[in-house]
Amino acid sequence: MAITVTKRMILLICTIISLVFTSSAHETCSHYRFPGNEVFSSCTDLPYLQAYLHWNYSPVTRKLQIAYTAIQAPSGWIAWGINPRGRGMIGSQALVAFRNSNGSMMAYATPITSYNPTMLPGELLSFPVSNISAEYVNNEMIIFAVLGPLGAQTSFNHVWQAGSSVSNDNIPQVHPLYGQNIMSMGQLNLLSP
Repeated sequence: MAITVTKRMILLICTIISLVFTSSAHETCSHYRFPGNEVFSSCTDLPYLQAYLHWNYSPVTRKLQIAYTAIQAPSGWIAWGINPRGRGMIGSQALVAFRNSNGSMMAYATPITSYNPTMLPGELLSFPVSNISAEYVNNEMIIFAVLGPLGAQTSFNHVWQAGSSVSNDNIPQVHPLYGQNIMSMGQLNLLSP
């Protein structure tokens, strides 16, 4: 009986310690500090893939300035996009970033037109994208970009993704097709704080 109680206490203590370390290892978006001291008026802690979205939206210009951040290994890739016409991956207008074969960060826009997208740079989105760049700092990849003008719509379905590898010719490879990777989508209201 005493052994069972001791095992339960040890299990409880280990669980509490792991929760403390897990929650303190990853800040919330409202406390996030960018390496270049960029400032965003709105942010959200995304529920999957250890990611955040930060943004500034101007109703006058209808432009959206974003910073998408996610924990990622140097060999992996991240992506974030909005789907102006539907829900889910297909139809998304995505921004992709990874460390390319020469070691520098690469970021570009690409439309997601199927469940087997090309993920190639140079394809046009349904809206303009400017000032796109990426950084890798403290085991996080960050995509910066300005989207728009976006038209009158201020609420979008958005998706985010992460994969563990990029080919030698700088093409992100398929992400896992289970767990958090298939749940990483939601609603984004550009006017909410």
